Amino acid sequence: MTTDIDIKHHGAVLGVTGSCHELRVGDSGILIDCGLFQGTDFREDLDIDFEIEHIRALVVTHVHVDHVGRIPYLLIAGFKGPIFCTEPSAQLLPAMLEDALKFNDKYSKQQDKQILRQMERQIRPLPYEQWQSLLGTDIRFRFQHAGHILGSAYVECEAAGQRVIFSGDIGAPNSPLIIETTPPPPCDVLVLESTYGDRDHQSRVDRRLRLKALVEQCFADGGTVLIPAFSLGRTQDLLYELEGIIHDFGQDLAAPGIPWNKLDIILDSPLAAKLTDLYRSLKSYWNEEARDLLKQGRQPLAFDQLIIVDSHEDHLICVEKIVNSSKPAVVIAGSGMCAGGRVVNYLKELLGDPHNDIIFVGFQAEDTPGRVIVESGPRFGEPEQADRFAWVELDDERFEINAQIHKMNGYSAHGGQTDLINFAMAIDPHPRQIRLVHGETDAKLALQARLQEKMPGVEVIIPFTEDAE
Repeated sequence: MTTDIDIKHHGAVLGVTGSCHELRVGDSGILIDCGLFQGTDFREDLDIDFEIEHIRALVVTHVHVDHVGRIPYLLIAGFKGPIFCTEPSAQLLPAMLEDALKFNDKYSKQQDKQILRQMERQIRPLPYEQWQSLLGTDIRFRFQHAGHILGSAYVECEAAGQRVIFSGDIGAPNSPLIIETTPPPPCDVLVLESTYGDRDHQSRVDRRLRLKALVEQCFADGGTVLIPAFSLGRTQDLLYELEGIIHDFGQDLAAPGIPWNKLDIILDSPLAAKLTDLYRSLKSYWNEEARDLLKQGRQPLAFDQLIIVDSHEDHLICVEKIVNSSKPAVVIAGSGMCAGGRVVNYLKELLGDPHNDIIFVGFQAEDTPGRVIVESGPRFGEPEQADRFAWVELDDERFEINAQIHKMNGYSAHGGQTDLINFAMAIDPHPRQIRLVHGETDAKLALQARLQEKMPGVEVIIPFTEDAE
């Protein structure tokens, strides 16, 4: 068998989304992720546009849609091989793709059901740290904790006497619920994400106190606090932190006349509610701190002040109540980048009123409504920086941005620049090559420069085109 390995990138090279990478040895190959394109990367046509006849398996790092959202199209293209993922991801993946297919207008509901049934038959859950060989190939791989979301992993691959690590998404330290990233072992090539390759986050250690202070300040304006949040990962982080605030500071005033232990926390996202239930069923995969809370009798993802909005009818009623009531509330709704979902209806009603506050806690890809709002709207404490004529387009209609806009980077599920550099430098001896993917151009260039400075002698490259070799 040939001793050459070939790495190709079918996504996440021109931007942050659409992660899909291929490791090929001779006549066989595997895919690492098969994700959806969003924001600047958005594509109308999601059909698989690369050869798959030689692909023996799909290996999933985690179940965010920019890493798994294109799996239905891979199946439609004829892929019948195993879909390997960690044991938590195996339980979360069907829910994520069932939701994604609701917005698909290419296939009928019956076809959607067939796709989901086929996918579930092909899923092969694997424990962390267990090597898996592919019969008839010179390829084996295993999952290691990536510290990003529940079930997330980076993938070690061995083939033709070489080792390649695909990072997936690397998490930041001190994440609620999540086990920390496992230090990476030696490898020849590292394929590294670069979402925040050009900056670090605010400290995560005191972020609960910063969230408490920010929410209290927002309510001083007399409006509603809206948090657009990704259904998987970010929502559960927020619930965990809010439960901690309520437990530790329940008698403190969250808003004039209303203490934290009487404040309504509204979760208006059917997918987020379903995934939160799955998170609770996966307690054995939580970190030690979170499991200790359970032993104390606390329920960090199911507390008394939490109100779950289920049906679409209840959602419309909730939006109306929020708009017409003076009672303060924290509303968490998806999608995180405001490109769809129930958060859009809240934004339409709340953005125009300067008494309301929107808190962003996650990455906003280029050309998404969330990115427009963050960059154009009034920043709390910096109103002079706002665009006086700022607006955002939602459902083909323009809405003025007058609400106060806040961004808390400390809640990102991604590691910052320092975390990415530390991950790469932990590989001893250093890899001969690092390939930067899953980032905007400025982020990749900044990370490339820092890695070249910190790791002289290592080739750090940026694939700029699809199928880059």
